[in-house]
Amino acid sequence: MARDKIIRVPIKDLTPYEKNPRTHTKEQIKQVASSIQEFGFTNPVLIGEDYDIIAGHARVEAAQTVG
Repeated sequence: MARDKIIRVPIKDLTPYEKNPRTHTKEQIKQVASSIQEFGFTNPVLIGEDYDIIAGHARVEAAQTVG
């Protein structure tokens, strides 16, 4: 059984999952970006061993817009 751990990974190293069923409008990404600016990044993105994003595509995209 793999153990969960929190690691910091440069955003450029993350790979969005090609078959991600969830899509977000530009307005939704703006809202997430605004939340990140106001409250910080408090919810980690889930990634696989190869740095594929499992959950958190919108947060990653929003974080990229925030810089």
